[in-house]
Amino acid sequence: MLSRLFDTLLVLLGVTTLVFLLGAVVPGDPVDVMLGERASAADREALRAEMGLDRPLAVRWLDYLSGLAHGDMGRSLVRSRPVAELIGERLPATLTLAGAAFLVVVAIAFPLGMLAALRQGRWPDHLAGVLALLGQSIPNFWLGPLLVLAFAIGLGWLPVSGAEAPGSLVLPAITLGTSMAAIGMRMLRASLLEVMGQDWMRTALAKGLAPRQALWRHALPNALLPVVTLLGLQLGGLLGGAVITEVVFAWPGIGSLLVDAIAQRDYPLMQGVVLVIACGYVLLNGLTDLLVAWLDPRAAR
Repeated sequence: MLSRLFDTLLVLLGVTTLVFLLGAVVPGDPVDVMLGERASAADREALRAEMGLDRPLAVRWLDYLSGLAHGDMGRSLVRSRPVAELIGERLPATLTLAGAAFLVVVAIAFPLGMLAALRQGRWPDHLAGVLALLGQSIPNFWLGPLLVLAFAIGLGWLPVSGAEAPGSLVLPAITLGTSMAAIGMRMLRASLLEVMGQDWMRTALAKGLAPRQALWRHALPNALLPVVTLLGLQLGGLLGGAVITEVVFAWPGIGSLLVDAIAQRDYPLMQGVVLVIACGYVLLNGLTDLLVAWLDPRAAR
């Protein structure tokens, strides 16, 4: 357990260093963003010294780590506000979207996965396979506008974009969770079929245990471990995948904030958002390892 925690801390340090280097070597100059390209050389050098850009890279890296340890992620060049404050305002919306997308994953993956395993080789199994293939093949930037055309513009059931109207979370959550739901459904089906094909399971069915009872009472609990591992690892990907979905639906989360920061060359804000997404991914992976070790102590050995 301690070794897993130590490995997670090392990965977080590596991610932080990579994010710092991303902002340090990215093309462009933060001074140009703040003063413009027509500023005098003296003004440019004064601002560079004030921001600490004239110091060695190693010193700036240590200062960056020290600032993060105290909750200081820098200051936005365009908005002139602390990066941590800007991210704190947008992060709840992204977490809400990721949580809703995960509920979509569970609502789709588990019923279809169990139905496909229970009706192996029949039309429900084939239908679930086709839906899973479509879910994995359609990218978010295409599925989102398609859902908008169908349910917002065509039928008028749901709002087109934004987060103010009731039901505004439905289409973004479906868009973000569809691909992960397809992966989870296929994994659950494969895991259930593997468990149901074991000798002890066939013996229980031969003695008269109903297939549905065998599925719920015996097969599903034993098949959950690989599914939990997969979904836990994919959950971190929802934070990164939310960037495209938030832009398509004008969702006020950190994904759209990142796109704005890139367009405006706001390097400190870009660093902060990327760091939050990357650290969230690493922490969720670490929590998944701990959960798997708790569900199956053999996995911790």
